[in-house]
Amino acid sequence: MNKTLILIVLFSCAGLLSAQETVPFASGNANQQTIIQPQHFGYLSYNDVLHAMPQYQQAMKSLEELKKTYDQEMERSEQDFSKKFTEYLDGQKTFPENIMLKRQKELQQLMEQSLQFQKEAQELLTKAEEELMAPVHTLLKDAINAVGKKHNYAYVLNTDVNAYPYISSDGENCTDAVLIQLGIK
Repeated sequence: MNKTLILIVLFSCAGLLSAQETVPFASGNANQQTIIQPQHFGYLSYNDVLHAMPQYQQAMKSLEELKKTYDQEMERSEQDFSKKFTEYLDGQKTFPENIMLKRQKELQQLMEQSLQFQKEAQELLTKAEEELMAPVHTLLKDAINAVGKKHNYAYVLNTDVNAYPYISSDGENCTDAVLIQLGIK
């Protein structure tokens, strides 16, 4: 059984080696080397291009207006709570116990409603941002794909957050080409 296993492994390795394109080393050594063709690729800062897009600017403006509306409503709620809390403190010594308990309960409900509204507002803002940015990201992705095909790139790298501190000379900065594809330049 061990001999059979060894033969299978040897035949598998021999098949893999014969399937690769090989050339001898320049030194005349009998060892073989696999030829690897360098691939032509592009690179850009996705965020720089995204922020240059007028569609991005419009989406951010719409999102800021929506955020401002929610902020105004939260401020109104806080003012309402402050007013009722002040009234509660002012009347604390003169109100009968059942009115005090009623006011405490109202304040508690107002606080809970305010917290719930803040949570819902944040969720709605996040969802609105995703919805506003989806077509912008699609437009940018389509532009990058078009440039990649046009320039015959094997791939396009995103250099944001210093993900690729070194890029070989086989790469080409395609930022301007993408901006032109988007009609920005």
